[in-house]
Amino acid sequence: MLHRKLDQFFSEQRPVWVYLRDQQRWIEQALVVEIQGDLVTLRYDSEEDDELHSWEESVRLDSIGAVSTRLAFFSRSTQAEDLETAEDCPEAEQLRSQG
Repeated sequence: MLHRKLDQFFSEQRPVWVYLRDQQRWIEQALVVEIQGDLVTLRYDSEEDDELHSWEESVRLDSIGAVSTRLAFFSRSTQAEDLETAEDCPEAEQLRSQG
């Protein structure tokens, strides 16, 4: 199951957060760049002391404890009235109520 989800994130090029249980750490906003057998190659950036580092790390599938991905985000500075809602959806794309 985990292999299929990682493969999906790989094909969608969606950033993921990966927990490595053997190292007890998170890799944040990584891209899955390759899956080969039980090895998953992740590419990500990290910042230390005003320096930005780019990493590519291969991890074993069985060392991955959890994978998360962001579904949506919005800016906190956006006013509530500026956010699009279901009512802003074109009528042709709106779901009909079944009540």
